[in-house]
Amino acid sequence: MSPEKIIAARTGRECVYLPSNRLGLYLALRHWCTPGQRLLMSPISADEILFLVLAAGLVPVIAPVSVLDGNIEVARTLLAAVDAVLTTNLYGLPDDVLALSGTVLIEDVAHAAETSVNGRPLGTFGVAGVFSLSKHAGAGSGGVLAVESAADRRVLERERDLLLQPGALRRDLLGVATSALRHLALKFDMARPAMRLARALGLQEQREGYRIALRPEELRAALARAPGLPALDAWVQADLHDYRAARGGVARWYQGRRFARLPRERARRLAGVARLAELPTVAGGVPHHLDQPLFRVPLLVADRDQAIAQLARRGVPTGYLYDPPYDDYAEPFVEPSPDRETARWWARHVLPVDPLYAHRALPVVESLRPAPPPPGDHLLDRAA
Repeated sequence: MSPEKIIAARTGRECVYLPSNRLGLYLALRHWCTPGQRLLMSPISADEILFLVLAAGLVPVIAPVSVLDGNIEVARTLLAAVDAVLTTNLYGLPDDVLALSGTVLIEDVAHAAETSVNGRPLGTFGVAGVFSLSKHAGAGSGGVLAVESAADRRVLERERDLLLQPGALRRDLLGVATSALRHLALKFDMARPAMRLARALGLQEQREGYRIALRPEELRAALARAPGLPALDAWVQADLHDYRAARGGVARWYQGRRFARLPRERARRLAGVARLAELPTVAGGVPHHLDQPLFRVPLLVADRDQAIAQLARRGVPTGYLYDPPYDDYAEPFVEPSPDRETARWWARHVLPVDPLYAHRALPVVESLRPAPPPPGDHLLDRAA
């Protein structure tokens, strides 16, 4: 079954297939928002998300985050001052979608493909839910945009087709082979040599400080040509240069096959979440969601860099670490949060652990020291 049909069955929504989650987010932002409008968003997410918002011509309004889960803390935001909201559902922990009902809500469900709230899947609370096929499913690429009406689906399909670039069977085969080899390396505890090989082959892009160099003057020039995605391709395409390339039958078959496996992994993922939730370093929001097969279990630790190195030696790669908050990274291009310190603390100390490989990680993470207390007595009170 195709990935969009699987997600349509889960959500009960009309679904649009995409070559990437990134393209889906951009399409949703352009479809439901007007250039110049103010979009509330978390300061902690992948760098390219910020550039998608800018490419859509929107003003990123950076929200305060909760010390419990790193998501938007709705109680400290003025929803009446923004036109729309973009959730993150960081590591699969759900944003407070019930409190955000009544807003133009766009859900980034990349980390939360199997998370639900009150028995209802994420991706069904807002006007649009954007799923990733490269996160939970580990299919290397692909995305699905879930919307309420067939009319919206048809318009979004036309807009998608205008932005698509030509695909290539060779590229699809390489992507499928790379993803399959990555899964085999993890399964047979060969992640460490696989990581070394990826670096040797140049498959991991070099960083200069932040994952995506801001290049402010170039960015201002590009924004003068926005709204429009191609103007910001140089920023959005980091680590996925073919994010707009059409995918053929081989890639889509593989993506559907990978996504269909998720229910079979659910029990193992839940068991890993439960085990990691027993640690004193676990983020405060995790114990409230032990029934959710999280994408990653966030721990908050004192010596994160040392822990990452120790995990790598045990063949447990640590990904999905995000750069310092958007309002530190790109302050001239956003409206800063009224509280930057919590986001800085979270981004500095979070260690996301894949619950599927909790058994390999535990010998390292069981002995880690908790992060120092979050800044501010009021934050401590909320965490209690």
